[in-house]
Amino acid sequence: MKTSDFYYDLPPELIAQTPLERRDQSRLMVLDRNTGAVSHEHFYDLPAHLRPGDCLVLNNSRVLPARLIGRRESGGVSEVLLLTDKGDNLWECLVRPGKKLRTGAKLRFGEGELTAEIEQVLPDGNRLVRFHYEGIFLEVLEKLGRMPLPPYIRAELEDQERYQTVYSKVPGSAAAPTAGLHFTPELLKQIEDMGVKVVYVTLHVGLGTFRPVKAEELEEHEMHAEYCMVPEETAQIITETKRNGGRVVCVGTTSCRTVESFANEDGTMDPHAGWTSIFLYPGCRFKCLDALVTNFHLPESTLVMLVSALAGRENVLRAYAEAVRERYRFFSFGDAMLIE
Repeated sequence: MKTSDFYYDLPPELIAQTPLERRDQSRLMVLDRNTGAVSHEHFYDLPAHLRPGDCLVLNNSRVLPARLIGRRESGGVSEVLLLTDKGDNLWECLVRPGKKLRTGAKLRFGEGELTAEIEQVLPDGNRLVRFHYEGIFLEVLEKLGRMPLPPYIRAELEDQERYQTVYSKVPGSAAAPTAGLHFTPELLKQIEDMGVKVVYVTLHVGLGTFRPVKAEELEEHEMHAEYCMVPEETAQIITETKRNGGRVVCVGTTSCRTVESFANEDGTMDPHAGWTSIFLYPGCRFKCLDALVTNFHLPESTLVMLVSALAGRENVLRAYAEAVRERYRFFSFGDAMLIE
């Protein structure tokens, strides 16, 4: 299949720039993956589509406030975006302006609580940056850093917690697992009270999520690697759910990719931690997942390909066309879809 097979036309004004006042007030399109039929509901209606004995899988990764604005020794303003922790205060980063930040360049952030030096320019243009500070790095980041919002969001975020899920716990993501942004503590309690098991995996979302697919043929695309973990309790509950005839409902493509990366052939799970670069596109078989809660994704993206693998390309593109007609809100702060 070709990347262009997953294009759809999206009016720019439908890209949500800000979150709704209440998380669970977003719209929810329900797509039957067997028939292609859709219905229009709200996210607070999700419990009506869950059953006792089901298992809801959430990604509890927390977004790092990884965008740092500082000054070079010359006084010019520069931006550093943290990508990967290499250990010993060394990070792989994106930097701007690249021409000014060569090996040896020094930066200062805030009142000097954090300083940095460019140690290496990598072949892809990223930089290895060594940071210097006192205390705990995450606390320094919380004070000085900003949320690394996706490039299609131009509005400033007033409350940084709105780009975190209410259950975020493990710092490490460069972008939010956005399907989970719709949940409130009250909605999660309602779901648990009805006999649905709620479990957590961790996948630290990388910026590769936003990189376009450049290959013309899907099979030629190489996915970026992301670190993920399946705790023992989660593996055990997923295994029990599959053996007892319940459904595994993943929230977000990140949760989906985590369980599908490490599930056994019969859908059961063992605890696991490691890197995944799994690429799910039409023709792939899902071993564990039975239903998916997700947002609306960019045209020609690997995420549109993933949902098409689950529900069929024609069904997904028809559903997206209807979402455009019905003026749904798209992408990170937009509305949601349930594929069942």
